[in-house]
Amino acid sequence: MSTAHPTAPKITFIGAGSVVFTQGLLADLFAFDELKSAHISLHDIDAERLATAEAAARYIADERGATPTITAHADRRASLVDADFVINIVQVGMGEATRTDFEVPARYGLRQTIGDTLGVGGIFRALRTFPLLKALGEDIAEVCPEAWLLNYTNPMAMNVQYLAEATGLTRVVGLCHSVYWTMQGLCELLKVPYDEVTYQAAGVNHQAWVLRWEHEGRDLYPRLDELIAGDEQLRRRVRVDMYRRLGHYPTETSEHSSEYVPWFLHHPGEIERLRLPIGAYLGIVDENVAEYERTRDALACGAPLTVEGTMEYAPQIIHSMVTGTPRTVYGNVPNRGLIDNLPAHGAVEVPCLVDAAGVQPTRIGALPPQLAALNRTYLSTTDLVVRAATEDDPKHIRHAAMADAATAATLTVEDIWRLCDDMVRAHADRLQPSLRAVLGS
Repeated sequence: MSTAHPTAPKITFIGAGSVVFTQGLLADLFAFDELKSAHISLHDIDAERLATAEAAARYIADERGATPTITAHADRRASLVDADFVINIVQVGMGEATRTDFEVPARYGLRQTIGDTLGVGGIFRALRTFPLLKALGEDIAEVCPEAWLLNYTNPMAMNVQYLAEATGLTRVVGLCHSVYWTMQGLCELLKVPYDEVTYQAAGVNHQAWVLRWEHEGRDLYPRLDELIAGDEQLRRRVRVDMYRRLGHYPTETSEHSSEYVPWFLHHPGEIERLRLPIGAYLGIVDENVAEYERTRDALACGAPLTVEGTMEYAPQIIHSMVTGTPRTVYGNVPNRGLIDNLPAHGAVEVPCLVDAAGVQPTRIGALPPQLAALNRTYLSTTDLVVRAATEDDPKHIRHAAMADAATAATLTVEDIWRLCDDMVRAHADRLQPSLRAVLGS
């Protein structure tokens, strides 16, 4: 932290043009009295979105009674100078690239629902994000080396591992709301107040597991079992199905969870039984664009905005570091002994204590073996994607797709290589030059 302004930190948003998400984070930040005078530095490469983000920030500050310094920067490095915290919410290629991630694999019969974590969509989202992360890491090292990088950009595990291996930054934590909202949802199912339960989850991002969940010292899993046994519709959810077979509840939605295993998307009957929405993320992309346009137009004509807090982790982390208030959040960090039966260099999601000393991950020990087995498959694909970039080896892109559970369950090896070639062609200008080779099948 800067010693000159310990209670007025500088917080830089990279990709601030993701206006809706930026608004929620700002509403959370300005809910803390100690952060109402923070310096909010906004960066985006899209001039219109940057201007909209700045206008939204000023509106939210006024609504929340905050008096921050707000600056907007087309130049990334300028936005980072003397930053204490850097929040990365960039989506490289925006909706156009995401549409490519769905449409090209679909020609091969490969089904995806969200496509941002694993699978061919996750692989190429990572590969087009890595050049930005490398440049961002270099800028941070030069102009704000003490800053904490709080990453929201997916694919989380790939990006966190890449940041650790390719940039040398150590003050990095990946943040995702999946554990928090999973526990909120489970508590609502059982009609137990969230504030009265204790729980622990661990694993990898979008495939962590609820290891412990208790109310007044009593395990809540037996009550969940009773509810599931009596509710056929609950049993038609992927993660409920996984929980019944694996013994621990996964911390991401059924749409997400279906993509990380070989059992569901390859089978039309399972898609129907479990009500899986193929291509669901494309609808989310369209809605995000529409929401941005509504925000832009409202700000332009002086209409009111409805902005609510999101309970995201980044504002809580910043508040804890600035004030010393201890909190537990869930963070994605390099494993390094936190989970014994997962690779040491992989990125894992674990509880983290946050206070004035920073983000301090919790050692979990060993996961139940069936859970670790799935997480290791996930991290194998992740590792190969990172190696493709750090070792300049385009074959590792294909190796990653071959190792991916859902892809391998659907396509022949020859089609996997042909698909990777088509994806490289489609995304070539966004990939580092060494990975643009078309290798043939």
